[in-house]
Amino acid sequence: MLTVVCEAPGRLEARERPAPERGPDEILVRIRRVGVCGTDLHIFEGTQPYLSYPRVMGHELAGIAEEVPEGSEVRVGDVVYIVPYLSCETCGACRSGRTNCCRHLQVLGVHRDGGMADYLSLPRRFVRAATGLSLDQAAMVEFLAIGAHAVRRSRAVAGQRCLVVGAGPIGIAVALFARLRGAAVTMLDARRDRLAFCERELDLRSVVEVGPGDEGELAALTEGEMFDLVFDATGNPRAMERGFRFVAHGGTYVLVSIVSGDISFSDPEFHKRETSLLGSRNATVEDFETVVEALRAGAIPADRLNTHRMPLADAPASFARLLDPEQGVVKALLDV
Repeated sequence: MLTVVCEAPGRLEARERPAPERGPDEILVRIRRVGVCGTDLHIFEGTQPYLSYPRVMGHELAGIAEEVPEGSEVRVGDVVYIVPYLSCETCGACRSGRTNCCRHLQVLGVHRDGGMADYLSLPRRFVRAATGLSLDQAAMVEFLAIGAHAVRRSRAVAGQRCLVVGAGPIGIAVALFARLRGAAVTMLDARRDRLAFCERELDLRSVVEVGPGDEGELAALTEGEMFDLVFDATGNPRAMERGFRFVAHGGTYVLVSIVSGDISFSDPEFHKRETSLLGSRNATVEDFETVVEALRAGAIPADRLNTHRMPLADAPASFARLLDPEQGVVKALLDV
């Protein structure tokens, strides 16, 4: 089968590998779509801290079930999406239902080889029927679920002022699900083109560009109160530290992005505001189901989010262009 391997930073190679055989209680999936995530771009750049090379990337996956175990809810021929967080099911986090932060978590495409290949065989609990969704929509469920999880963690309610810092795919996912809860969403980003995309394609009209006067603009939007909810989706430690200043008194700060290192903040300001600080990692099955329901209802404009695509076979030669800001990539899909 065709497999695209990241041999080293900046180098993808197409390989022929044997197709996997379905193991006991596993589902064999013919991969048809692979979403390209910021994590994949970081792996390609050599800035992802949690993996070793070579690695088969790809964790935003959709395909067709080709072989299923007896009694499976997924049937042969079903369009499926993959839950790429391979949890142990036995640690304390898993026993409490928080499989997204399993102590022994293995993420496809990061800790073990992922789905940039023709086939993948996985335990049935990680393969879910995408009934009513297209392959393109099914490939977007995972990254949207990260946003849905962060919003659920925040306990957002209608009428709250919400600031999303970082208008990449994850920040956009946060904004869309915060809006579905009735929050008033403002986007903050350094890239004018990303903000223009949010305004034009997603009808997210309250946007602020990072710059010398941005804090004053944010204060003016909130009558000086700042925001009940602030989500960081930048992956930038300075932005994460600065985000504490945008949280209203009694507000909540959710760190959706992750960096390899420490971040710091002013303890007097933190206590004065009685800030609630939350980390948000991955997503749970509940969040995936929330996304699937929203996509079925037409509440998420998946077709507008997909700005670029290419065949998997072209990835070794063309993948690097997805990192070029001039290309205006929001969400790229690889056709397998």
